[in-house]
Amino acid sequence: MMRKICDTLGNGTQSNFEVYMRKAVVIGAGPAGLTAAYELVDKAEDIEVIVLEESEHMGGISKTVNYKGNRMDMGGHRFFSKVDEVNEWWDMMLPMQGSPASDYKTLGITVPLKENGPDPEKVDETMLMRQRVSRIFYNKKFFDYPISLKPETFTNMGLLTTIQVGFSYLASVFHKREEKSLEDFYINRFGKKLYSMFFERYTENLWGRHPSVIAPDWGSQRVKGLSIAAILKDMFSKLLPGKKNRKVETSLIEEFKYPKLGPGELWDVTAAKVISKGGKILKNHKAVRLVKDENNHIKEVVCTTPEGEVSFEADIVISSMPVKDLVAGMNDVPEDMRTIAEGLPYRDYLTLGVLVPKLLLNNKTKHKTIGNIIPDNWVYVHDRGIHMGRFQIYNNWSPYMVKDLENTVWVGLEYFCYENDEWWNMSEDEFAKFAIEDMVKLGLIDSADSVLDYHEEKVKKAYPAYFDTYERMDELTAYLNTIDNLYCVGRNGQHRYNNLDHSMCTSFETVKNILSGRTDKSNIWSVNTETEYHESKS
Repeated sequence: MMRKICDTLGNGTQSNFEVYMRKAVVIGAGPAGLTAAYELVDKAEDIEVIVLEESEHMGGISKTVNYKGNRMDMGGHRFFSKVDEVNEWWDMMLPMQGSPASDYKTLGITVPLKENGPDPEKVDETMLMRQRVSRIFYNKKFFDYPISLKPETFTNMGLLTTIQVGFSYLASVFHKREEKSLEDFYINRFGKKLYSMFFERYTENLWGRHPSVIAPDWGSQRVKGLSIAAILKDMFSKLLPGKKNRKVETSLIEEFKYPKLGPGELWDVTAAKVISKGGKILKNHKAVRLVKDENNHIKEVVCTTPEGEVSFEADIVISSMPVKDLVAGMNDVPEDMRTIAEGLPYRDYLTLGVLVPKLLLNNKTKHKTIGNIIPDNWVYVHDRGIHMGRFQIYNNWSPYMVKDLENTVWVGLEYFCYENDEWWNMSEDEFAKFAIEDMVKLGLIDSADSVLDYHEEKVKKAYPAYFDTYERMDELTAYLNTIDNLYCVGRNGQHRYNNLDHSMCTSFETVKNILSGRTDKSNIWSVNTETEYHESKS
């Protein structure tokens, strides 16, 4: 495609000339795909950008669902990053608040405000600063997440368990395991007793596999430097002058940014900016085939739509679709590479939004809340008799997520599952009955009669898993990198359990490579593995 460019010469006359427009096809309008699309339309004048999204929504699993004025965040998304480029990008899309949010104003809670920033009471497109509270619910008692060394922690554990935890941790300090599995990873950092109490059940619930058969990579990417030693260091650093400048693990942060109307708001804004700069976003376009020529170069992307199949010529392909589906849709793929891709596992999940007048759990913390509800953003459920993995309290993410903040609590119950398993195939009413029974067992409500309303959302391929053929992922990565115009980005695009900011960084690196002509893609695949991205970075 040729585009006519008008340039004003030094003598005041104008010269028209044509440049070849390369076509970039971006697969998926989630965080990675939309970040890549925006960066291209903003920085490249010779690239035509088309985004193909299989659904009606922007944001992928970072979308926000609006159900009768009550909003749901799929998975709970903290906006926190130690990468300056990411923070600057977020601020460009959604400026930080310049006035308090409605709940913090009522409660007298102070957070940093941006001079001349938008007032969230008047402007929707704004980023809030929120207090982070996340705890573990175990044996109907709350424990800090990560585990703190407060007196109440030991009180809740009891003397005998506390002693067992102490000796177990000391044993792990002096006798380190070779880290062949996620179980080894956790025991080395927390000791066997804490692992069995707070990590083993939850991890098995999340992945559907015991931690002993899961590769340690997930721990190194999600937990990283977190350990008893890190907790001790953080605890003592808080007692020292200048604590605000201390290094901190992501799991230990005390506040985070959050879009006023949930994470999907950021991606709706980004999508609008992509379109305003000349990019195209096509909804209900599911990429199913990528046609390679004899030079192992993708020349065409084929989509299914409600009207039938359509195809798009491509000079550049940026894919955030699951690697499994990507490889399945390509021609002339070596059989061993197909085998690896076909065997890559995923974990899906269900969220049930439940509206209740109140929760029975008492707020015994120092954190003030509207209606004195518990202050948690989300709670990890570690009781072995309960199937629920976590529950979110949307009231605490943003007061604007809940239609009637004063009189209702909007809770998100999360269940990890596999697509088309028993839970997945339940009707909404059947699943709601099952999940609400868990709420009663946990003591969140006294009976199902307390429920005012509910809404179910299903999320496919939410969690790329670290077992089965994943151990050969490096081989598949090497093969994909031989396709010169293919760039794999994001969580599913790289089959890596990235945080939101890491997914964005894969797209930043991709666009830098495209614009500079760099052919080596190692920088893209190194995001969230190299020291630059480690959460121990200050």
